[in-house]
Amino acid sequence: MDAMCARLVRRADQFDVAVTEDVFGDILSDLTGEIAGSLGGAPSINASDAHAMAQASHGSAPDIAGRDAADPTAMILPTAMLLDWLATRRDDTRLAGAAGRIEQAVGAAIRSGAATADLGGSAGCSGFAAAVAAVRAPDRPIGR
Repeated sequence: MDAMCARLVRRADQFDVAVTEDVFGDILSDLTGEIAGSLGGAPSINASDAHAMAQASHGSAPDIAGRDAADPTAMILPTAMLLDWLATRRDDTRLAGAAGRIEQAVGAAIRSGAATADLGGSAGCSGFAAAVAAVRAPDRPIGR
């Protein structure tokens, strides 16, 4: 595990997927979230062939509760990941399209300059979420 962490810090771009036991996956997902910019933006999904659970990689952040300061990205993107997982299991292009639109909206909001404090911006949680919600959906569904 220590060697894997060192390799991630040096060359995170060499990895696409890491399959681990739960505790090691938790450590690696926190590390990669920070490498990518902020643990607040790190989505997570735990999945098997039959069941899945989507969540943010971070905890509940009680230190900033009620202050409109959290980065909601790690709560929005797991929804897209879960929809994509369901789309694959059900061969449902509508679910895949919804997942793609959520991902695109988050990316478009960030590119527009909306960012929470953990990414150097000034938007609060509600402001960033509003920026994501305001992104116009594409005219045609996004398929796989």
